[in-house]
Amino acid sequence: MTKLQKDELETIAERRRAKRTDWITVGMGSCGLAAGADAVFRALQDGARERGLELDIRKTGCVGACHAEPLVEVDVQGAPRTLYGHVKPEWVDLILDSHVTLKRVVQRLAVPEIAEQRRTCNDHPQPEANRQFKIVTRNCGLVDPEDLEDYIAFGGYQALRRCLFELSPEEVVEEVESSGLRGRGGAGFSTGLKWRLTREAAGREKFIVCNGDEGDPGAYMDRSVLEGDPFSVIEGMTIAAYAIGANEGYLYIRAEYPLAVARIEAAIRSAKLAGLLGRNILGTDFSLNLEVRLGAGAFVCGEETALIASIEGKRGTPRPRPPYPSVSGLWGGPTCINNVETLANIPPILSNGAQWFRSIGTERSPGTKVFALTGKVRRPGLVEIPMGTPLRVVVEEIGGGALPGRTIKAVQTGGPSGGVIPAALLDTPVTYEDLAELGSMMGSGGMIVMDDEDSIVDITRFYLGFCVEESCGKCAPCRIGGRQMLTILERLAEGRGRPEDLDQLRQISKTMKAASLCGLGKSAPNPVLSTLRFFPEEYQRAISASRSNA
Repeated sequence: MTKLQKDELETIAERRRAKRTDWITVGMGSCGLAAGADAVFRALQDGARERGLELDIRKTGCVGACHAEPLVEVDVQGAPRTLYGHVKPEWVDLILDSHVTLKRVVQRLAVPEIAEQRRTCNDHPQPEANRQFKIVTRNCGLVDPEDLEDYIAFGGYQALRRCLFELSPEEVVEEVESSGLRGRGGAGFSTGLKWRLTREAAGREKFIVCNGDEGDPGAYMDRSVLEGDPFSVIEGMTIAAYAIGANEGYLYIRAEYPLAVARIEAAIRSAKLAGLLGRNILGTDFSLNLEVRLGAGAFVCGEETALIASIEGKRGTPRPRPPYPSVSGLWGGPTCINNVETLANIPPILSNGAQWFRSIGTERSPGTKVFALTGKVRRPGLVEIPMGTPLRVVVEEIGGGALPGRTIKAVQTGGPSGGVIPAALLDTPVTYEDLAELGSMMGSGGMIVMDDEDSIVDITRFYLGFCVEESCGKCAPCRIGGRQMLTILERLAEGRGRPEDLDQLRQISKTMKAASLCGLGKSAPNPVLSTLRFFPEEYQRAISASRSNA
């Protein structure tokens, strides 16, 4: 592809849309590939060729219904658009002969309940009550993640064109600030304010950084977006760089995500060839170079100052703040760090306007949030809901509720540093403030469901053990306090608890939250404090068992 000018984007989109006739997509994110989607994809290609069918058979990213992979969607003239789940290669002949040739849907293979959940901002301006609404994941399962023209055909790069030719950098910052978008990496800080602080910072060269170092157990939101819609993240980064005045950027991605890394690197190459990255983007005087840096698996490198140290080639440990990265970050220059989900929100906001985004969700928590719903639930997968949706809707309606014969005991949000919320409080709305009131947090978006078979003390020990293992050890409150609490929890779990243990856990937690250097140490006690608050009887049973065995 030759370098594009601004008027050529719509021409490409119209050409690609006109080309689309009959097509079949196969979900080929990590979840689909693990379930055998590559074999299904090859079988579809071979079957179509043998029958002489004119079909556009395309690979896409994760639709979100990971429990039903491999997922195949068929859209041909004369038959309803249909999503098939749990597809096996031996079913391909039936799908091609019945649905494609005879125009008869294979009802016993269809999964309409999943298709109904796929309301996206591409087709609908507003969500329905208590239903999924896809802004961040709008293109996942729809576009070919390795095809730039496909992304452009679904509205890609229209937001960047608007920014470069209709808005000044200051106006872009104002639009994002007005939208109310808050950082989706966990802290919930105003994205527009972070951009403004970086833009107004004086001094050296400025940088834009994408934080793709997703280390929470059970979380895979960022990975799915990078695999399924990499151009959206790149466009978001490009807009951010234009707004803050940066010409260099880095995507920091976990090395454990090889497919995400491969697709984002391929997307960067395609964008450069098309003139959407590099020098003089779309013929303007704005330039941006992006590079990928791989994380080595340290959970602490999700903290932005540790991430910066890692990019610079140093050991990934946090440093005291201030100065904040927006003032002094990479190599001392002002640096804006946003996570994958935050950046994927940017193109729709700039295309549809700040007030559109603000009309979704709640006043203080606008927009949507992506969660990786895992654990003891019937339909685990990737969920995107408007802020303010009750936890119960996510767990029981979208996730299908408890496994057969079991009941929900609790839900843990926010990864290993989040709190454990009892089933009695599942009507709590998903907002930053409501979760914080329960001693939990939004985090990057992990949501793990526990049932009546799970021991709260064991669960708490697991999460704290993870945080202790991942601590950099730089500050004493986290290094020593975390280990002390883990020793107590191990003793409780083994039935050797002491009456004074619970007060010690509370006191150490208070010290860690007040004195730890970074967010990992400050939030590591959250599972302990929340379970002590909501499940005191399980701790008391552990102590009573110890005394009865004495």
